[in-house]
Amino acid sequence: EEIQRETAHPDGRVEKVLKNGCHLLFFPNGTWKKVGSDGKTITTTFFNGDVKQVMPDQTVIYYYADAKTTHTTYPDGLEVLQFSNGQIEKHYPDGKKEITFPDQTIKNLFTDGQEESIFPDGTIVRVQRDGSKTIEFNNGQRELHTSQFKRREYPDGTVKTVYMNGQQETKYVSGRVRIKDKDGNIIMDTKL
Repeated sequence: EEIQRETAHPDGRVEKVLKNGCHLLFFPNGTWKKVGSDGKTITTTFFNGDVKQVMPDQTVIYYYADAKTTHTTYPDGLEVLQFSNGQIEKHYPDGKKEITFPDQTIKNLFTDGQEESIFPDGTIVRVQRDGSKTIEFNNGQRELHTSQFKRREYPDGTVKTVYMNGQQETKYVSGRVRIKDKDGNIIMDTKL
């Protein structure tokens, strides 16, 4: 671009005004700033390789060179971080966070302390504030983990519960109930 005017400042800064209306400002430490002809698009390239862009709508895009990470902040408060390994984090203004991992697993962290993870195979894991966990498998099975027991529900209606003391209880759709002790010995079976 053709330079319209160049000014050297006593502090070592050099300012160049281009004919297209852009302003370039060079600092002694190697950092330089470009202000677009619209006066609203500002790009600062820091001596360490970081780059900060302010867009006309006030979106701020900051690239951390060492970490190869981009942090975008939108005017509505949404922040998006993109890491070099492919991980993407979205931090919403209400405090919710959504993380997409390189394997495409998505984890949602809610402001009330609940979590939800959606795995590429369709499995969904939900963790409540009290630590209880629900797992929904893509084959229709479902598990519930609490501090007292682990329960698996099968699509045919069968429910198997394993209690913390090791006792197992299986309830079948037919009405049959089978209970085993912690060693696997049957202590009750209501075969119909």
